[in-house]
Amino acid sequence: MQSVVFLSILFLLLASFTALGFWHSRGRVKSVEDLITARNSIGRGAITATLISSVMGVWILFIPAEAGAVFGGVSAIIGYGIGEALPLLTYAKLGPRIRKLIPNGHSLTEYAYVRYGPAAYFLVLVVSICYMLLFLSAELTGMTGVLELIMEIPRWQSALMIIFFVLLYTGYGGIRASIFTDTIQTLLILPLMIAFALFIVYTLGGATTIYTNVFSVDPNLLNPGFKTGLFFGFWVAIAILSAELMNQTWWQRIYASRDDSNLQTSFIAAALINMFIVILAGLFGVIARGHVDLITDPSNPGYNASSSLFLLFQTVSPEPILVGVLILAILLTIGSADSLLNALSSLITADLPKYFNTPSDNSLRFGARLLTVIVAFVAIYISLQARSVLGLFLLADLLCAAVAGPFLYGLYSKKTTGSGFLISSLSGLVVGIIYFPNQTISSFLGSLPYYGSIHPTPNFLFAFFGAAFISTSLTVILSHGKYYLPQKIFSHEDFDFDRLTTEIKDLHDPTTTKKK
Repeated sequence: MQSVVFLSILFLLLASFTALGFWHSRGRVKSVEDLITARNSIGRGAITATLISSVMGVWILFIPAEAGAVFGGVSAIIGYGIGEALPLLTYAKLGPRIRKLIPNGHSLTEYAYVRYGPAAYFLVLVVSICYMLLFLSAELTGMTGVLELIMEIPRWQSALMIIFFVLLYTGYGGIRASIFTDTIQTLLILPLMIAFALFIVYTLGGATTIYTNVFSVDPNLLNPGFKTGLFFGFWVAIAILSAELMNQTWWQRIYASRDDSNLQTSFIAAALINMFIVILAGLFGVIARGHVDLITDPSNPGYNASSSLFLLFQTVSPEPILVGVLILAILLTIGSADSLLNALSSLITADLPKYFNTPSDNSLRFGARLLTVIVAFVAIYISLQARSVLGLFLLADLLCAAVAGPFLYGLYSKKTTGSGFLISSLSGLVVGIIYFPNQTISSFLGSLPYYGSIHPTPNFLFAFFGAAFISTSLTVILSHGKYYLPQKIFSHEDFDFDRLTTEIKDLHDPTTTKKK
């Protein structure tokens, strides 16, 4: 198929979702609260669908398949699937607590500022923005890279087209447009994933033939107890859980849920469905090892295992099926892109009243839309620097691993302090960086006097587990031991949870004032 024909298909698909977003949002966005929160207005089905679509970006067609093909087969993708379900199961528990403690909240940064103070607020803001921005950039990188590989469409063209249309409907309709289009995308994504899986099994001669071919290449790929895969799945689960706990997307949907019952049911259902989808996507990578000439050595310049799913379909599928797979990838991309753009915008918009004296609702809505545009173009720029995205993505996950435990512990403990939060988070980050496999970081640490000779071997498992374990453990220790520490650094007074209600207000509240 010529690139101009597929560009026309892409244009029609994106224009259709833009029109649907405008149609649904018309007359429903009357304030900035409607634009970024849609508080207590969305039912169980739509929340479940938006959670599925927001999580299931185009990355599921790359990373789980790559994990299945290279990093451990079935054992690796099972761990990946569990890791993807854990954040949603966690928020099924945390969501009602957040709604109870912060009934007028909008973002995780509001909570960080009141609970832990300005320094902690800044750290949480940087970590959350870094993670979501890199997530969005990685989505664009994956999608535009595939279109360039298969359809020979320049990456900048497809990136601009996707972002342009997503900006139109998210800028106009905010979270309401995002949730509505997510619902439609989910209704298309789930049947397509199952249909393509059945097509592969049928085309390749059935499950027995597939099993035999994969087993002949590497029996370990089919062994659920394969240690390499289990270790991979374990550290990936920690990385995903930590990163997603700092994702503003979920806080928006916690507040958008009609009530606590809808919230819990939706998050649990989405967790189970997402786990199934990730495992299914990962199996495509395992199958590809037995039927495609993959280069699985990451040090080889020709390494192509990250595109194993697309190479599999390119090898065995007629053109219409391959086009269908690309349409599935586009649906996945816009499903996560609109949620991330809106979440990034809301994260900052919710804090604008703290910096400006009682801005009008129109000013806040303009600010939200302007920020959405700025974030979108930053994401495009990063996505075109493809070589650095994966490393930065993992580094963002590491930041989240060091911060997530201390951040959420404050929802339950009155004893933890801002100083304890910072010390715990930074200590966990130091441990994580020491073990983080990155050539620049390892070279720098290895060159340090005295320390260089004892610098440990980098290891993702130790990096993510160490960051999460050290930061969370220190938080608990410092919270209960603060009475024995200097009062100038560690306040001996317990936090009053009522402050989260009185100091975090609806954006319509005229008493919302500039940060002092």
